[in-house]
Order: sequence, then C-alpha cells, then structure tokens
Amino acid sequence: MSAPFEERSGVVPCGTPWGRWYQTLEEVFIEVQVPPGTRAKDVRCSLQSRRVALSVGGRDVLQGNLFDSTIADEGTWTLEDRKLIRIVLMKTNRDAGNCWTSLLENEYAADPWVQDQMQRKLTLERFQREASQRPPPAACTLCLQTRVMVMKAT
Repeated sequence: MSAPFEERSGVVPCGTPWGRWYQTLEEVFIEVQVPPGTRAKDVRCSLQSRRVALSVGGRDVLQGNLFDSTIADEGTWTLEDRKLIRIVLMKTNRDAGNCWTSLLENEYAADPWVQDQMQRKLTLERFQREASQRPPPAACTLCLQTRVMVMKAT
C-alpha cells in the first residue's frame, strides 16, 4: 500500500469527491477542483468559526459544520489558475492532539490509516517546533564558550 504522505510538501491528504483536505498543527487546508476557467465572481465562500459553505457557479460544492472550531477572521480562500480553490482555516486549538478526524462533523472522514498518518505528522511537527525553540544543552554552551576562550588565547 502506498502512503498518501506527499514527501515534497509533507502533507497527508484526505481525498474527497471535490478535491482533498489536509492539516498542520495550526491550519486546515481545503483544495477544491473547479471547472477550468472559473472566475472569482462565480465563487461564493462563507467561512465562519464552526461552519463552511462553498458554491461555484450557483452549485453547492461544500457545506456544513466543521469538525472543530477555527478563527473565522483568519480564514481565507483563493482561486488559483482558475481551476483550484484553496481554503485555509486557522485552528482555534493548535495542540498536536487536535488532529481532525474529518473535515466536517459527519463528512469527509479520513480512513483509519490516513488518520494515523495525519496524527504522526502532527506529532512530528510539534517535536520539530519544540526542538527548534529549545536552547542548546548546557554542555554545548560550555563547549562553545571554551572554544571561544581557546581561540582568543591563540
């Protein structure tokens, strides 16, 4: 079985009839394939804290209550190359344990294997973030100070 993990982008997508969705610790991304040549004026998108609604050319594409809450003021949508709508939602809860199991409350759920891969990715993302924010261990600091003193003495 091939992994849905995309090595270049580092995302674990969940496929849907209209496109796909994926997540990071902080955001949920929704990518909707639309007919080529779609114009922004054909798109109606409403992003609320717990709800999303998207219609294209008067046809409802995606509508419902989100799995968890988002920061409504920070949600955005873009039309890319007149064939892809990308919606970015900022999660309210940005903890690694907040891995959405589905996009909407009762729709577009990740299968168990994809869900496991999503959780692993979020855990790895959290560890990488924490490691980059941690000061170097005291022993390393002492080594650096010693090297500087030795270099100054020579």
